[in-house]
Amino acid sequence: MNLAKTVQLDSSDLHIFERPAEIGEWAIAGTFSFVDSDPAGWSNKQKLAFQAAWLGIGSFGYSTFVQATAISSFEYDQLLQILAAHLMDQYAAPNLEAATDAAKLEIDDMATLCNHPPGTLLAIERTIDGQNITEKTRVISSSEEPAKPQVWTTLED
Repeated sequence: MNLAKTVQLDSSDLHIFERPAEIGEWAIAGTFSFVDSDPAGWSNKQKLAFQAAWLGIGSFGYSTFVQATAISSFEYDQLLQILAAHLMDQYAAPNLEAATDAAKLEIDDMATLCNHPPGTLLAIERTIDGQNITEKTRVISSSEEPAKPQVWTTLED
């Protein structure tokens, strides 16, 4: 199974999000983190996070891009525990079982989005219209072959 890890293609996440995700941490869509707040009160950084960011699990910061990566069952179980504890602490889940069920749904939904070859980059776009949130996931594909470093240069005599 694949899940997503956060990546930084440049340093912009460090400047555009109040809390940027750590590079290489597991990530989910994390739309639930915006549901119980009022968009009218969001700062510009919160608006950007809502519009185009994934939620890193660990830092619970935001990342513009994630990369599909294989996850082991051990890592999955650890991630499930971390997210369930976060849902208990920050979102008042009624009990650990409910938090674990919600965390599993979030992680499994993300695994569905990551049904691509390892290394595939993904971006997310969200919009809100009244009470309705719409999400679109985009696969970022390279338009050309990856650059190969030139190790040798030959010159004619």
